Amino acid sequence: QVQLVESGGGLVQPGGSLRLSCAASGSIFSINAMGWYRQAPGKQRELVAGITSGGSTNYADSVKGRFTISRDNAKNTMLLQMNSLRPEDTAVYFCNAVIKVDQNGAFRRYWGQGTQVTVSS
Repeated sequence: QVQLVESGGGLVQPGGSLRLSCAASGSIFSINAMGWYRQAPGKQRELVAGITSGGSTNYADSVKGRFTISRDNAKNTMLLQMNSLRPEDTAVYFCNAVIKVDQNGAFRRYWGQGTQVTVSS
């Protein structure tokens, strides 16, 4: 089985910073793309940032220049450094990864349980 576990959420004042971590564990043969999504109350889940196995990144327009995504392929981990946080960044943040559990299997998308980020004074 595969597990994605997020950590690093919390309460921060506007303008502050947080760093989210995601660790993938279990029966993992290969990880393709990884990403961070978020869902605010009453809104749909949206992509915040994505990163390929080769390190190419993409960001939502709303976080460009403020958030940085990175990953360590050897450790099966991913980070999201969030700077200059705004109240509108408040949401539950989810880790996502496309994973193959064995050489002959297909890639499948997995989700973490989510971590709350609250930006408020």
